[in-house]
Amino acid sequence: MANDVAKLDLACTYMKSNKTISAYNLFMTLAENEMKKDDYSAGILLLLASECKAKQGKDRHDELLQAAKFYLEIAKKEKPTISKYAYLCAAKCFLRIGQYDGAMAAFEQAKKYTPIVVEEKKPIVVIDDSPAVTLKLNSYLKKLGYNDIHTFGDGQSAIESIKKLIQSSQNPIVLLDMELPDMSGDVIAKTLLKLKPELSIILITADEKTTPRVKSTIGWGSTAFVQKPFTINELKNAIDVTESGSLM
Repeated sequence: MANDVAKLDLACTYMKSNKTISAYNLFMTLAENEMKKDDYSAGILLLLASECKAKQGKDRHDELLQAAKFYLEIAKKEKPTISKYAYLCAAKCFLRIGQYDGAMAAFEQAKKYTPIVVEEKKPIVVIDDSPAVTLKLNSYLKKLGYNDIHTFGDGQSAIESIKKLIQSSQNPIVLLDMELPDMSGDVIAKTLLKLKPELSIILITADEKTTPRVKSTIGWGSTAFVQKPFTINELKNAIDVTESGSLM
């Protein structure tokens, strides 16, 4: 046990010093040991290993998928409270690699244990230059119980507003189009995620999920994707998945 703690401290030191390959190898060794014992901490170690891959500019899909699958296994074996949290962790991992069906399935499993009570709806920031789309989104969002809605037709104004929301300790959900008059959605997402890495961003675009800029934006941390034209149920599912991720 003491040896593992020393290795963990060393891995964290490597990570802080940007020795990411050495840190990655140690985190993976520790994760493999903990997985053999069905220890919940293995998932955290896999996530840390995935961050090392990201710092190297490499794809972290394999580590996040491994973490998601591990959390699902833990969820089946643990007590309800831990199982619920494990399912939410799995959902978060699936989100990070763009597996929205897996994320939604894990989230639905988590809801079976105890209801998730949201006392107050988060602010919603809509960034889209189409009046028809913003009108539709406003209508749908109000039907879903959201009343604090901020709408912008350009990226710069939206970024300034979101900065103020973050500075006032609010945690908005951002509905982002990929094509704005002054800048593209991927640039907006990257800017916002630098301000607040855990910010909830839902891409709402006519682009296919497989297009390069959508894939790269998802890789930076966008939490859900809705393709135009969309239904209220598709919007609700995306927001539900995003809310499940923000609980972690």
